[in-house]
Amino acid sequence: MTSKSDREDIGARLSFDRSVSGRRAVDTPEWDGPRAEPLPEGLTRGGLRLPELSQGQLVRYYTALSHLNFGVDSGTYPLGSCTMKYNPKVNDEVAGLPGFAGVHPLAPEVEVQGTLEVLFELQEMLGAITGLPAVSLAPAAGAQGELAGMLMVKKVLQERGEGERRRVIVPDSAHGTNPASAAMVGFTVTEIPSGPGGSMDPAALERELDDTVAALMVTLPNTLGLWERDIERVVRLVHDNGSYVYGDGANLNPLLGRIRFGDLGFDVVHLNLHKTFSTPHGGGGPGAGPVCATPELAAYLPAPVIVPAAVDDEVRFRLARPTSSIGRLQQFHGNIGVLLRAYAYIRTLGLDGLRATSGAAVLNANYLRSLLEEHYALPYPGTVMHEAVFSGARQRRKHGVRTYDIAKRLIDYGFHPPTVYFPLIVEEALMIEPTETEAREDIEAFAATMAAIAEEAAQDPDVLHNAPHTAPISRLDEATAARRPELRWWPGEQAREE
Repeated sequence: MTSKSDREDIGARLSFDRSVSGRRAVDTPEWDGPRAEPLPEGLTRGGLRLPELSQGQLVRYYTALSHLNFGVDSGTYPLGSCTMKYNPKVNDEVAGLPGFAGVHPLAPEVEVQGTLEVLFELQEMLGAITGLPAVSLAPAAGAQGELAGMLMVKKVLQERGEGERRRVIVPDSAHGTNPASAAMVGFTVTEIPSGPGGSMDPAALERELDDTVAALMVTLPNTLGLWERDIERVVRLVHDNGSYVYGDGANLNPLLGRIRFGDLGFDVVHLNLHKTFSTPHGGGGPGAGPVCATPELAAYLPAPVIVPAAVDDEVRFRLARPTSSIGRLQQFHGNIGVLLRAYAYIRTLGLDGLRATSGAAVLNANYLRSLLEEHYALPYPGTVMHEAVFSGARQRRKHGVRTYDIAKRLIDYGFHPPTVYFPLIVEEALMIEPTETEAREDIEAFAATMAAIAEEAAQDPDVLHNAPHTAPISRLDEATAARRPELRWWPGEQAREE
């Protein structure tokens, strides 16, 4: 087991500082086979310096580093909007099976029929879950799925002869990537306000609707963790205007098996498989943002899509390009490892399991809300969906303690902080999503800690101002870190010359 001193030493003494000349982690014999031709002069570099450590030192070093990281396997990870929930290990096993993991993306279709069949079935399942039967698995993440959806809307409008529709309406409670994706496609973004209860204001929407509007982008449930109460009326208003309704499906967890976007009248939706279907993305790894659409928009999906093949028994599924496709978004067929995990997750749970998942997500969020609402302001009281958005404004006004201080103090108690300062329409926002995979006692422990921190804010604000006290790194000068980052190792006490 790595000693406490080893763990505390990380950062002060990196691998290069521990290096001793002549030590090796692995000793391999000299190669006695044929020698490769040397690379042309100018294509090699000399003097590559690597740390020299024994195998035991190397293992202990990286084990100590791993103790400094926090992930969903470490403890409660309550990032609101991001849905950082437990990832069943069987899904990792499925994605790592040699028949999947060892396949080359340029292999002939006849050699990858098993993979294509699984991806085709995933398309069908996502179409059934959303009520939007036309599906492309190609987008690499949620934001790229949004980009694809907006490109689809733009192209269909051009082919309809309505290229003058250049405006996209976005509620102020939407995910921040929504307006960014619309703007990247070339649309002008118009923001509309939420009503007093946190839902979109249909009257404000109706005032903006005219023949310049291409689409409305709706995050459902919205980033306040609330159901859009007038969503069916909103969809009718947009369709009556000749515009499209785009759905941000990143918050799908509380809807699984209960409500379908297609049944509500949505035209195109993206899903974050790495949020809803078991591949938490806190490590910055790959995501998957499939696009689901109505039959009307099927021809515009990004390529490729998987379709049944009427060729022969050897080729039953093939990669196809929809007739009016917006084109490719990345080099191959999507992030297959994430797609396979989602497939395994859905097949394991089935419809009843997915419905139970959404019920547990809503129950956990509301239980947490009830435990914390006396300690922190709740700008939009009442029942929530998958997450609750609190405010640290009370602590800031009374004690000079900000949401940032509260988040940092949570680290001392062994919890990952929730999302802070988002959504922007909530002052000092604390956006907390317990997810359906947290046990009751874990939710209670988190809530008790948040309550204790609220008490600390009242009794000893400096404890929070200086937190975290137990982390290897306390608080960075964030402006300096962003503008003048240290991106390389410097030996010993050597400082970078100004």
